[in-house]
Amino acid sequence: MKFIGLDAGSVSVKVVVLDKNGVKLGSHYIRHKGHPLKIAFELLKSAISCQQSAVSPPTHPLPRGGKGEGNNSEIQTGQTQRSAPTNFSLSITGSAGRLIASVLGIEPVNELVAQSYATKKLFPHIKTIIELGGEDSKLILLGENSVKEFSMNSVCAAGTGSFLDQQAERLRLTIEEFSDLSLKAEKPPRIAGRCSVFAKSDMIHLQQIATPTEDLVAGLCFAVARNFKGSISRGRKIETPVSFQGGVAANKGMVRAFRSVFELGELFVPPDFNLMGAFGAAFKDMDEGRKNSFEIKKLEDFIKSDKLPEAGYKPLITEGDNFFERHIGKGSRGQGVKGSSEKINHSLEPSNPRILEPFPTKAYLGIDIGSISTNLAVTDEEGRLLSKRYLMTAGRPIEAVMQGLRELGEEIGDKVEIMGVGTTGSGRYMIADYVGADVVKNEITAQATAAAFINKNVDTILEIGGQDSKYISLRDGVIVDFEMNKACAAGTGSFLEEQAEKLNIQIKNEFAELSFSAENPCRLGERCTVFMENSLMSNLQRGADKNNLLAGLAYSIVQNYINRVVAGKNIGENIFFQGGVAFNKSVVAAFEKYLNTKITVPPHHDVTGAIGMALIARDYMMQDTRFKMQDSHASCIVHHSS
Repeated sequence: MKFIGLDAGSVSVKVVVLDKNGVKLGSHYIRHKGHPLKIAFELLKSAISCQQSAVSPPTHPLPRGGKGEGNNSEIQTGQTQRSAPTNFSLSITGSAGRLIASVLGIEPVNELVAQSYATKKLFPHIKTIIELGGEDSKLILLGENSVKEFSMNSVCAAGTGSFLDQQAERLRLTIEEFSDLSLKAEKPPRIAGRCSVFAKSDMIHLQQIATPTEDLVAGLCFAVARNFKGSISRGRKIETPVSFQGGVAANKGMVRAFRSVFELGELFVPPDFNLMGAFGAAFKDMDEGRKNSFEIKKLEDFIKSDKLPEAGYKPLITEGDNFFERHIGKGSRGQGVKGSSEKINHSLEPSNPRILEPFPTKAYLGIDIGSISTNLAVTDEEGRLLSKRYLMTAGRPIEAVMQGLRELGEEIGDKVEIMGVGTTGSGRYMIADYVGADVVKNEITAQATAAAFINKNVDTILEIGGQDSKYISLRDGVIVDFEMNKACAAGTGSFLEEQAEKLNIQIKNEFAELSFSAENPCRLGERCTVFMENSLMSNLQRGADKNNLLAGLAYSIVQNYINRVVAGKNIGENIFFQGGVAFNKSVVAAFEKYLNTKITVPPHHDVTGAIGMALIARDYMMQDTRFKMQDSHASCIVHHSS
């Protein structure tokens, strides 16, 4: 009798073949790229064929392409066995293994049980297991004969193999190069490990200041280790010896980072660190005398019959919804304010500075400094918008503000006299010091001020930017409730940009245009940016229409926002959608269909934070401004000293 252990995870499939004494006869590891059932079928067929021929399958991982290195050949594709010979028993574990087990009529082994069982049997001295796989991470504290305590990650990729894979891809490194380089760093910088999108922003900034690549990759390893300690370990006592298992244990930089972060003198990495789940499943069934016969043809038949779910979301555009008339009217260029024009305060419509008299016009400047964009707006005493700028921050907020001031100067510099300046956004205090602002407010106040000025009846603001999102509830123009996203970018603009880039789609116009053509938008759910990439690839490879995927992404960002940011709070009847993401009309349509109500995208929604601060500065300033100009090119903003 030979025992096969199969561990089908979110990223890879692992197989081990053991003899009746538990001695490994062969093993196999391969990334399934969204096809766990297909790869599991091929590996099982190959393992059976090899053992019947008394030839062990390869005992080292295959690269991503699915082919071996050196003299290794491709996976065998011979005649399918109608059933496995009676001298084979199959044990299954893993997140994707549950479906395989159901198809084959086998009771699966819990992943935690499989990891701990193999560790106790092979390395009984181990007290703690740190396991990092493609999309999950686990901390397992072992007792004498069972698991004493455990902790796992949620729906976030921070601290998993997929997180590191994506960062390596951004740096144009193989994961092996990533691993080797990380050991060369002497002073790893601090990088956000809580979210792939936020980590990307930190990396861009570090690259702009010429941080060596080896320091970047080491910093990422330490970010993952710190995130594991903060979100998985969460103060639990780590008893030594500690075993580091899962595919990520192949990364030398991660071994170094865990040793440092957890202050471990030694971190044990098993020889078969990526096969422990498969070992554990097989060992447990062997020790309990369970022999699982199986018909591999059942799995093949299921794969051939596997189809995408029929029912998706409603199409983004439906007959009679008048979406295009309301949101993509003539001259709106995607700003869509037609739906409630009778309630809109049109004083925000741009004035022509050339006809403003008498010169100079008294004006107020608002600056909104965010992680992705920096926005500037100049309004007059009546709140009319005189000029605005929407610029990329690119990790250099001061330079972005300087550029914005120069451009404003070239446009209206000789026609206005700045009477007050306000700043908001994540960089509000730094820029306030830089420009000598008169008033500083948070983003919630700034966004709400602009919305209430545009429409006094607005009761709900949905604001989504590059890396943050906000919900604001108003009553009679007063904030009564609000919420912001936490350490996750799944409901933000960066989320859409990441996925559009993977699908080779232009985010500005092509994304919405293709989404509007979708007839059956995919139900992708609310997932982390990294995990969504794997889900997209899986759906594409199964034949999903790209337009349906794009529309599904629009619904996904809405679902993330409603469930994680709004989180059950009241959504009123007069809803404003603000922020840069409102440019993407497919998201506007998804909000309307998901909430079954009409949404208003106000004029200049991309700079409402800056407009709000200009209005706040106007109301605040009853005395001379102390605004100081740091750049002679920004001569538009005249210091008022009368």
